[in-house]
Amino acid sequence: MDRAEESGQEAPALETRSQTGVPALLAAAWAVFVKDLRIELRTRYALNAMVLFAACTAVMVSIGTTFIGLRRTEEALLIQSSLLWIALLFAAITGLSRGFVHEEEARTTAALRLAAQPAAVYLGKFLLNLALLAVLGTITSLLFILLVRVQVGSPLAFAALIGAGSLCLAAATTILAAMIARASFKSALFAVLAFPLLVPPLIIAIQGTALTLENGGLDPALGALQFLMAYSVATFVASLMLFRFVWEA
Repeated sequence: MDRAEESGQEAPALETRSQTGVPALLAAAWAVFVKDLRIELRTRYALNAMVLFAACTAVMVSIGTTFIGLRRTEEALLIQSSLLWIALLFAAITGLSRGFVHEEEARTTAALRLAAQPAAVYLGKFLLNLALLAVLGTITSLLFILLVRVQVGSPLAFAALIGAGSLCLAAATTILAAMIARASFKSALFAVLAFPLLVPPLIIAIQGTALTLENGGLDPALGALQFLMAYSVATFVASLMLFRFVWEA
């Protein structure tokens, strides 16, 4: 088996580098996503690291909060929301850079540059990070509900906040993963670069999630949702425009 087959580069739509237009771009992006998803399902490197980190954090937080005995006050809801997003953030940082790092380790970066347009590569990696975050957000939320005894007052608003926050994480970290793929200290550099980009949406996500833990419905969290979606769109568009310079540097 040659190196291209080992890395899952056999996806047929990757042969669309010479084609133009939105359909060809989307087909190539989907092929990149499928290729990376197959690799991740086969190795489970990023998913295992992220879920293990989230599970360990939930267990440790459950032990600490059970000992303290948090009551359901406004401050307690804010603390629970902060701990949930801290677990999501650090678990995401441990695995979201894996897509580009794997290309460098397998020495398939040059082949991918020839096979697909930069925008298709970015979209494919973005979809993979979004899928990983969807799984991570679901598992981490369930662990916090079961172990930390987080009571969700508005499940719909809570799920929307987790989804919007995950969208921010994926939009901000995908291009950073490409930037640090060839660095010596990948994990440390990824965390350092991601932190200033993720602080503003993280603060809003914590405050919005705390509101969804009360029985307030969707309206109290609407402002936080709008901010997170706007931040995601702005970061996604900026990253998509700049990715070519990072990828072909």
